[in-house]
Amino acid sequence: MFKKILIANRGEIAIRVARSAKSLGVRTVAVYSDADRNAPHVRACDEAVHIGPSAAAQSYLVADKIIAAAKQTGAEAIHPGYGFLSENADFAEALEREGLVFIGPTAKTIRAMGSKSAAKDLMEAAGVPTTPGYQGADQKLATFKTEAKRIGYPVLLKATAGGGGKGMRRVNKESELEAALASAQREAKSAFGDDRFLIEKYIETARHLEVQIFGDGKGDVVHFFERDCSVQRRHQKVIEEAPAPNLPPRVRKALLKAGVDAGRAVDYRGAGTVEFLYDGQDNVYFMEMNTRLQVEHPVSELITGLDLVEWQLRVASGEALPLKQGQIKETGHAFEARLYAENPVQDFAPSIGRVTMLHLPEGLARIDSGVAEGQEISPYYDPMIAKIITHGSDRMQSLARLRDALAQTRVAGLETNSAFLYALANHPAFIGEEVSTRFIEDHGSALFAAKHALETFWAAAIIWLSAGSPMSKSDPWSALEGFRLNHARQTKMWIEHEGQAALLNIVQDEELIHVTLERDASAQARRDGHEALERLSFAFSGEMTASGDIIIHMDGARFTAQAGAHDNGVRVWIDGTYQDVALADPLSGNATSQAAAGSLTAPMAGIITLLSASPGDKVAAGDTLLVMEAMKMEHTIRAPTDGVLKAYRFAKGDQVKDGELLVEIEDMA
Repeated sequence: MFKKILIANRGEIAIRVARSAKSLGVRTVAVYSDADRNAPHVRACDEAVHIGPSAAAQSYLVADKIIAAAKQTGAEAIHPGYGFLSENADFAEALEREGLVFIGPTAKTIRAMGSKSAAKDLMEAAGVPTTPGYQGADQKLATFKTEAKRIGYPVLLKATAGGGGKGMRRVNKESELEAALASAQREAKSAFGDDRFLIEKYIETARHLEVQIFGDGKGDVVHFFERDCSVQRRHQKVIEEAPAPNLPPRVRKALLKAGVDAGRAVDYRGAGTVEFLYDGQDNVYFMEMNTRLQVEHPVSELITGLDLVEWQLRVASGEALPLKQGQIKETGHAFEARLYAENPVQDFAPSIGRVTMLHLPEGLARIDSGVAEGQEISPYYDPMIAKIITHGSDRMQSLARLRDALAQTRVAGLETNSAFLYALANHPAFIGEEVSTRFIEDHGSALFAAKHALETFWAAAIIWLSAGSPMSKSDPWSALEGFRLNHARQTKMWIEHEGQAALLNIVQDEELIHVTLERDASAQARRDGHEALERLSFAFSGEMTASGDIIIHMDGARFTAQAGAHDNGVRVWIDGTYQDVALADPLSGNATSQAAAGSLTAPMAGIITLLSASPGDKVAAGDTLLVMEAMKMEHTIRAPTDGVLKAYRFAKGDQVKDGELLVEIEDMA
């Protein structure tokens, strides 16, 4: 066994590897960029080496810096985690030349599977079923049009060197193909340095299944059963589970055999994942092989009771596979929910900023996280905050535990998908095992719907502020002081409502707190499309308990809420959902979150990659104005209304900050 290894990654996977290594008595070395100087993964390891600036291209992706750090610290092997250099064949070869062990498959295997097109050819030769498509060398647009017509729309464009949903586009008809291919090629070139593509038939009601395999590099390959990763957004997984629910035994048998056959075809060494599409009938189709540990590997660990990272270390150090296939047993059911810093209602756009509150349900679930309270979520890396993983004797018990864990997840300071995950885990179709890759698309109206009236969240915010929160002591606009001799207690609170400053008049008698909202129904508000809401009234009673819970009684119902400071206001959680109550400054005019009329601002920090019009051009609502890249994904900025493009504030290639003005548009009138 190794004495010391270097972990060439960051975040939760670096912490995960460090934990398993220490259980074997192996010392660990962390590497970190400027942005990660005080990150949890640095503290989790025995030693740490600084490797450069925040941008991954200048730190975590520079093989020479990783190798130099290993030599400097006397590490014998390097664990690449996932992402970054984990599937880089040149890196694996460089380690071999330097006398270092790459904890993963051979460079030959990585190279064979690194190209989706070459991998499909190899799998077809091995008898593994593949999705109908085209993976040829001719990359002309005309060729893609011809092949798409042959396959039949809809089709899926996939970067041959891709992964994580990047460089992937669904195309419904020929008129969409050219723009989709150009956009996907830009994204793939940026993410992988390779803009070659293949095209496949898009299977409308497919399920995404994958087989966790492990090989010794000498022909012995075993599986850790299968996972279902069908629920996805942007072709990236949201919730995974193992084993796959509602899978006919004959299909499961064929799936597991195909996964092992794929591993044997490339003399697989270490942990890997073979991904398939299942058409809901009898067919499974090979999609790709990920030659690394996967983000969702914990569900396979929980149903087998085995440590995949420990296996990686043992096999890389020269040991045989710890168990034979017949000795690997499946017990119970497991779920993993990925908690991201992102805004689901804005097409899951990543959110950046400082995590001002982080409460994760450690006692209810296994939590894999590389983020700590007070840490910045930067635009440089993947925005995942944590993985929330549960296990139970069966699917219903495990899912119930996941719902309980999500209901107690609290993050403030930026947007997250926690409420979305909670809604998903409670959806009748998901509970009923009716999953597919279109799940979010098909059930979006229910998944994004508000679960509680806005007044309930306002009531909880009022109680929290009046109970002596830090904000109420420092902010004169939110201090609920209103003592009146022989009269009911009265106070006022300014909030943001539908983009405008609104006034809450709060009157407390012996039994209830009466609230009336007053808002300026001005011409500007009507022009912005807001309803001319002048007054809204409600009454409630409530209190804050010693544990910090807020109890609200309203309209005959009882609610339990929690609250915390968020941005310029309060974030309130009720039953796994949350709502932000922004406190407005009445002297500032418009609400603080609103941009100037006729302008578009950057939703996050990023780089301008495309300008689609010129000053003076007429644009229609929905037209693409520019494209920016942030967190390795392309984000399209579209015209909100018909108008004339007045000016761009940035040029192609410029770096922009979150909230900066990008485009000015004049009303046609």
